[in-house]
Amino acid sequence: MIKVSIICVGKLKEAYLRDACSEYSKRMSRFADFSVTEVDEEKLPDSPSAQQIDNTLKKEGQRILARIPKGAYIAALCIEGKLLSSEQLASLLEENAAFGSGSIAFIIGGSWGLSDEVKNAADIRLSMSKMTFPHQLARVMLCEQIYRGFQISSGGKYHK
Repeated sequence: MIKVSIICVGKLKEAYLRDACSEYSKRMSRFADFSVTEVDEEKLPDSPSAQQIDNTLKKEGQRILARIPKGAYIAALCIEGKLLSSEQLASLLEENAAFGSGSIAFIIGGSWGLSDEVKNAADIRLSMSKMTFPHQLARVMLCEQIYRGFQISSGGKYHK
């Protein structure tokens, strides 16, 4: 069984977002060993300087890199990443399960994004859309897309 992890900065603050992620996690349990790891978010002033933002990204990046499972295929979500269809994501999951390490880690940064160190460690950079979403909502959307990918691969009726 493939191991799928999401490593993200910060906690989900709203109950409805936690409930949605929990539901997709439960649904995925028949397809994958699925987990979400939250790393602490750095606190910044209301109008941070470029240096403060850079320092924050580096600190959060170190926490993220420390939590990536050894040998995992790393997919960093970032605005400049590649856009994939749901079917292409399903293929990425299938290929990793069959020919890769059997472990894939999706990385979601905080409100300031991801450090260059995390992006450079990634095997692929993914973008969810040309639109910008709050990182907490992005987590729910990613959970849904991973579940959809498993449904596509298994021929389930969820994806029409």
